[in-house]
Amino acid sequence: MKRVFSGIQPSGTLTIGNYLGAMRQFVDLQEEADCLFCVVDMHAITVPQEPADLRRNTRSLAALYLAAGIDPERSVLFVQSHVPAHAELGWILQCVVHFGELGRMTQFKDKSTKKNVVTAGLFTYPALMAADILLYQADLVPVGDDQKQHLELTRDIAERFNARFGHTFTVPEVMIPKVGGRIMSLEDPTKKMSKSDESAGAYISMLDDADTIRRKIARAVTDSGREVRYDTAEKPAISNLMTIYALCAGKSLADVEAMYEGKGYGVFKKDLAEVVVATLEPIQARYRELVESDEIEHILREGARKARERAAATLDQVKERIGFLL
Repeated sequence: MKRVFSGIQPSGTLTIGNYLGAMRQFVDLQEEADCLFCVVDMHAITVPQEPADLRRNTRSLAALYLAAGIDPERSVLFVQSHVPAHAELGWILQCVVHFGELGRMTQFKDKSTKKNVVTAGLFTYPALMAADILLYQADLVPVGDDQKQHLELTRDIAERFNARFGHTFTVPEVMIPKVGGRIMSLEDPTKKMSKSDESAGAYISMLDDADTIRRKIARAVTDSGREVRYDTAEKPAISNLMTIYALCAGKSLADVEAMYEGKGYGVFKKDLAEVVVATLEPIQARYRELVESDEIEHILREGARKARERAAATLDQVKERIGFLL
């Protein structure tokens, strides 16, 4: 079986974009791959976090993984900081990656321009991300297209290390979904939907109640005209809404287009809201059960134990090859 690794930051409630573009794909991958899914709390602290919020968000994200369908009997679900090997290998890979390579990362450029203070951790973030993946000898890494550059750097780091010290790391392949890999903002279809957006109307949270979802979709921007047609160049806003509909309803974009031929945006948006509500309601119900129990803590402890066992083998080999005294 192919081995899959992916992680999500606990920096706020996930959006429908996170679910459709990543988490739902994770659930499907369990059927065909050896999967490890991580709450990457160490990445979260590259920008300031309130400790109480970080703890709450970490637990909440783990609950959403489980509520969405991640099965701890088939996958390993764990918190990044519970496996010290991530930090150890992250430092080693900082000594492999080049300063110029980190400086060319577009996400660093974007995020650093919005901060009064930029931490060294935000700059070296891609080395830790590489460690997350390479520790587990992952074959495949499902990501949105905004993370593709980081995955390419991970591949470069792995190949550089292997060339110098002998074959040590599996060089991972990037998995980007053909549809839904980049769900866009409800208010600005040129921007990716983000839970960090200053306007709550720009995104649908996985925990938004039904009335909030209906209100946000009713207010979502559309394009000129009234034709429900998929065309990302001429109709980026309605194309984004069609993508959400298609993924939630399990239909093709062509099906959605045919269903709403001649009906206009109003009918389409009203139906879209109900499709999204129906998709999220069972996840929200299971989430509420989980956060009110201690099941999450048990699952994360067991997941960390399994992850530490797998990570140790890789880290020991890395230390031996670079010349550390074992």
